[in-house]
Amino acid sequence: MTSLGQPLIHVEECESTQLLIEPDATEGTVAVADYQSAGRGRLGRTWEAPPRTAIHASIALRPPPTHPPQELTLVGAAAAADAVEVAADLFVQIKWPNDVMLNRRKVAGVLGELRDAMVVLGIGINVNQTREELPPDARQPAGSLRTITGREHDREAILATLLARLEHHYDAWRGGGLAALYQDLGARDFLRGRRVTVDGLAGTAVGIDRAGRLVLDVEGEQRLIESGEVSYS
Repeated sequence: MTSLGQPLIHVEECESTQLLIEPDATEGTVAVADYQSAGRGRLGRTWEAPPRTAIHASIALRPPPTHPPQELTLVGAAAAADAVEVAADLFVQIKWPNDVMLNRRKVAGVLGELRDAMVVLGIGINVNQTREELPPDARQPAGSLRTITGREHDREAILATLLARLEHHYDAWRGGGLAALYQDLGARDFLRGRRVTVDGLAGTAVGIDRAGRLVLDVEGEQRLIESGEVSYS
């Protein structure tokens, strides 16, 4: 069994929790900050939230060399979806490859960084931001648990659930790969059946396969998408 949060690094403010994970960090090291001045998102984007309104966490994992490390993004997304669902008591979906959606709004995201044999998994969850504190120009509509449920939430409780669910999913993945999470990922698939465009290629999303790829139907031909920027209608 993997144990996450030993050690636990907590700071009030930092540039990014990803930078708090040292190269020799032991597996299970978790870095948490109340505020990030330069939080990282996919494709070089930044992600910020007012102090003590969101969860900013980075986790050091040392996956088996036989497992594709990029799959850990979906493992982290599954854990974040579970944590949000427990807190909000509403059904939560995953938008391939790394976004967590609640009521069609992005409330969480995952970023995996490969550093030699270590993966630093960054997970951010919008918890108690007001509508005015969410980015108005986000690529897709953003939300927080507070704006969607109408109440404030305990960030520490959500973080505890997140780490517990990540332990569970990570151990399952180590034992059986993404096939062990296949049913859960399929049930939460936000894009399934939607018209989408991935890096200029348009089609209908069929689902997420057992290797974590997006299956895209392009005029009757199925394409397997390893990664890419997804827009949807």
